[in-house]
Amino acid sequence: MIRINVNEKIKKIDFFIPALLLVIIIAKILPKPAVYDGYVNLKLISDIGISIVFLFYGIKLNINKLKADIKNWKLHIVIQLTTFVLFPLIVLPFVMLFKGNDTWLLWVGGFFLASLPSTVSSSVILVSIAKGNVPSAIFNATFSSLAGIVITPLLMGLIIHSGQGAGAEEFINIVIKLFLQVLLPIIVGISLNRYFGKWAEKKSNFIKRFDQSIILMIVYISFAKSFYTNQFQLVGIIDLLVTAILCLLLLFVVYQIITYSCHLLKFRREETITAQFAGSQKSIIHGTVMSNVIFGGIAGVGIILLPLMIYHSAQLIIMGIMAQRKTSR
Repeated sequence: MIRINVNEKIKKIDFFIPALLLVIIIAKILPKPAVYDGYVNLKLISDIGISIVFLFYGIKLNINKLKADIKNWKLHIVIQLTTFVLFPLIVLPFVMLFKGNDTWLLWVGGFFLASLPSTVSSSVILVSIAKGNVPSAIFNATFSSLAGIVITPLLMGLIIHSGQGAGAEEFINIVIKLFLQVLLPIIVGISLNRYFGKWAEKKSNFIKRFDQSIILMIVYISFAKSFYTNQFQLVGIIDLLVTAILCLLLLFVVYQIITYSCHLLKFRREETITAQFAGSQKSIIHGTVMSNVIFGGIAGVGIILLPLMIYHSAQLIIMGIMAQRKTSR
């Protein structure tokens, strides 16, 4: 039986949001370390850190436990369709409408957010707090993370590739890079689960801090490079406010559609809760990692990450409150 201290987990989630804001401020004040290109630089350190993050992720995965929840296929389909179909379908028309606009990079970031897999840690924690089906949350978060390695670049190819041949070649290169940096460490980690799985559970707090530290480093690098090249001059306060409002609307709309779909399918309360919280989450760690690979040649990666940063903060705060309310009911 999985027991989670609600207050302890909420505190651990909350600290990360101000840390993200602090990193952006530091990137504005001190951007030069991010553009240093010597033998040892922050980009190299972050790339190594990313592989270690997913190695730990694989070590924590117990395949036998995941297999036990495969039978709940209707719930899994709802969550995966929400993650990789519903989100992109909602955002894509607006991306096409504003193509070529001054705020184009923000819309690219919005579609990138919509194309990402679900997060692992926060979705499982929130489902547990709200008293949903935790094994199903773990299964879907894991499946989503692995599927996103192929699906996210494929979806992004709808708006950023130039030419069919070039797009196919670029997609293959992206998948290869993600395989080497993400999937391969996960596979190695899974093979080590039987030896280090219990150790990883005991050190879960350390691993979580390490994960967050790597995310903060990637965010710093992305934003510092954008500040250094004056990319944020293209983004005004009004643009930021509109982006924040649209991210909140996206979270609300997706949550309501999931709720209505679960009602039509006559899901039990636990299944509905799992779909609501696991289906509405987006992974900032996959987002920051994939942004380095997919948008490697684009100067404004910091701008592209803005919608993800805003949505990530909203999903933790708003869904955290909603999860506690469901507990009280």
